[in-house]
Amino acid sequence: MRKIFKFVIFRHILLLIITFFVFLSYIGITSSADTMVQEYAPVFYFEGEETCYPISAEFHIQNSHLYTVGNSNPISTNPTESEIASYSTDTFQDYYLDNQLGTIENYDQIISSAKNWENTNGNVVYYHMFADNSTQSTVIQYWMFYGFNKGELNQHEGDWEMVQIIFSGGEPQLVSYSQHHSGQKASWDQVEKDGNHINVYVARGSHANYLRSYSGKLGIASDLVGSNGVVLKPNDYQLKNLEIEDFLTFRGKWGEVGEDESSATESSFLGQAGPEGPMYREGGAMWEGVSWGNSLVPSNDSIFMLEWFFYNFLLIFVLISIAIIAFMVFRIYRRHKKYGLGPRIVSILYIDGFNLHSIGNILCFVGIIIAVFGLFNPWYTVSYSATGTGVTETFHTEDLVDLLSLDGFNGLQINIPGASGPVPMGSFVIPFSLIILIGLIFMIISTIGISLSKKLGGKYIWRGVKLIIPFILIVALLIALSSLVPSMAGGEESSYIEDIIGPLKSSPIGGESSTTIIESDVSAQINLSWGVGMGAWMLLISGIVMIVAGILEVFSKHQFFVTKIPLPGKAQPTPQQQNYPPPPPPPSQPHEPDKKKGKKKEKKIKSGDTVCSECGAKLDEGSKFCDECGNKV
Repeated sequence: MRKIFKFVIFRHILLLIITFFVFLSYIGITSSADTMVQEYAPVFYFEGEETCYPISAEFHIQNSHLYTVGNSNPISTNPTESEIASYSTDTFQDYYLDNQLGTIENYDQIISSAKNWENTNGNVVYYHMFADNSTQSTVIQYWMFYGFNKGELNQHEGDWEMVQIIFSGGEPQLVSYSQHHSGQKASWDQVEKDGNHINVYVARGSHANYLRSYSGKLGIASDLVGSNGVVLKPNDYQLKNLEIEDFLTFRGKWGEVGEDESSATESSFLGQAGPEGPMYREGGAMWEGVSWGNSLVPSNDSIFMLEWFFYNFLLIFVLISIAIIAFMVFRIYRRHKKYGLGPRIVSILYIDGFNLHSIGNILCFVGIIIAVFGLFNPWYTVSYSATGTGVTETFHTEDLVDLLSLDGFNGLQINIPGASGPVPMGSFVIPFSLIILIGLIFMIISTIGISLSKKLGGKYIWRGVKLIIPFILIVALLIALSSLVPSMAGGEESSYIEDIIGPLKSSPIGGESSTTIIESDVSAQINLSWGVGMGAWMLLISGIVMIVAGILEVFSKHQFFVTKIPLPGKAQPTPQQQNYPPPPPPPSQPHEPDKKKGKKKEKKIKSGDTVCSECGAKLDEGSKFCDECGNKV
């Protein structure tokens, strides 16, 4: 009996020892994982005008009602994390959490409430760490939830974004940053870091994540990125394990979707529907980690250099313009010392009577004025209207409204139905109007001190050609877009799109089309109107006027003023040839005649002598210029 008792005691002690060591092992693993997650936690750089920052997803849950698409009555008006976690069936249901503080059109209350929540509860970043057995690697994902997505091309309640680090052999190898429905990957060496903390540059409003503070200019997302705003370091936010959060399994949308199937489809198309949760983003591919990261576009130094150039384009343009102006001033200075600038300095101002060079200069002034007005008017517009049954309120419009516009200051912009206003197609907007305006200024400066109309005419012609080029490029761009859009759409929709915008491709200068769309529950008429805008026509007219002005100057063969020294291969014109009075002669001073030299004898003209055709004076044999009037022989 005593032996049995000792055996039982021994067995319990052994089990306790084993349990203790297992517990210590678990503590060690957990502690090691937590240390690793903290060691590589990101540093977030926000753009200066950002209004939303990463917070707990509880904010959205506590301020939302739970709905299903097609049912205006909420499932729950006070959902909890455990309650929404139960909606996790494999068969997708159209559940969504609609924030009751605002809508996608009236979102100010959502943003201000999210800020108050942040001030009270602080910032939160979730993490998800796991091993990928297929690649023998370890993955750490950092997930961020934002109260509202106020992007340029899409606006919606709630926003889930992620960055991840992939480790091989315990060392970081690859990073992946989410950007809208895709992202960008980079090697560990390509990432900007603060120690082992990766730098993440967050785009204003859309919260897309970028590798550099000057990125976001390429593509059509119109992301504005910078390091001029709030900076969140690992010590500034709480790190929470996403796997232990009850809401993780919620299989619905984190934001308003729509009351019925039609409005839900419309919201998804316009980027106004709330996003899926972390486990279901991009069909679950993001949650799996490695395969999603490997599918992203790789970054390289050439792309970074290109992004830096685009980001600093305006500054570079200004510096280059200043350098060109300085070079032009230097050349004018040299020309002034050698030949002079003439009485009117700028050769465009030689307008004196009804003659070719005066008419040419007047036309040049007219061309400049027309071009300047063209810079401030639309270059191209595409308008639409949609009526009929099944057309939702967002798209329905009786009158034509602008769908696309192009001008010199804002670039190419689209008006997304239901959005707050026009948005640029790509945030890198080349200031074409500024380039054209600077070009006109360069031309005016370059005419300083030009004495020959032929040279002046060449500058007018070249500037006229440059003013016509934008018109040609605009038409070519619209033809390219009209060909590209149907192929991008694909599927059955591409045939409808081809019917709608096909006529634009065949007649890009301007026109109208009307298309009827008939589906099971839709019978709509889409009217489209397009055409070259007033600004582009003005640039075209201005270019033609400048070319005509240049041709007149070339054919006038006029010399505007007497240069200090004769121009190469040119005779100095007499005062009578100029359109301004000759300078007064110097005052005569009485003096004694030089008896030794005597008076200069006039050349007597004999039969067979060569005389000047201008003044009739006798010419010496082999003379190239007349000694009396300077006329070229």
